[in-house]
Amino acid sequence: MSLSLEEGALLVRMARSAVSSYLATGTKPSVPESLPDRLREKRPVFVTIRKLVTDSEGVRRWALRGCLGYVTPLLPLAEATVNAAIAAATRDPRFSPLTAQELPHVIFEVTVLSELEPVEVEDPRDYPREVRVGVHGLVVEKGLARAVLLPQIAVEYEWDERTFLSQACVKAGLPPDAWELGDLKVYRFTAQIFAEIEPQGEVIERQLYVEEAPGSC
Repeated sequence: MSLSLEEGALLVRMARSAVSSYLATGTKPSVPESLPDRLREKRPVFVTIRKLVTDSEGVRRWALRGCLGYVTPLLPLAEATVNAAIAAATRDPRFSPLTAQELPHVIFEVTVLSELEPVEVEDPRDYPREVRVGVHGLVVEKGLARAVLLPQIAVEYEWDERTFLSQACVKAGLPPDAWELGDLKVYRFTAQIFAEIEPQGEVIERQLYVEEAPGSC
């Protein structure tokens, strides 16, 4: 069931507040008792933190500062969001822990996932036909290797479906063509994305747009 903008904004504010409290006290804050029913349902969720940087060409952009979460519905959504926010800020192995001094300069984004849907094909070369950039996120698995790519990643990097699948494999530590070999599990999911447009600012629901090539009538 879809969340309203108000519910999504509440999750984003909870994510920021949880990180602020954790950085100040070292303890995880409790989840508010008074919450909309949909935030009490068990849902998978990721929290992304971005920081404004200037790249080598002098262009200012929001760069990844941390992103962690749950791909399965293990916890009530509000609690999972708090946990994911603190983990993204302090335990993402790709980054040093976020500091209190950085907090006023980062934005928070909460991605609420649907349940995973196995992508089943007879020929692995057909996987790109079952994945749509701008709509789906991906999970790939092979043995202990696993990776998640949220839907917005493919849009932000302007990947096509084949590249999206290949990059998911690379993130899992697999060869980029592993999805073509037939011994890989591929799952897709959809998501709602709620994000601050500036630090501590207005929260919007992000809409992912992909320019489609003209088709035949």
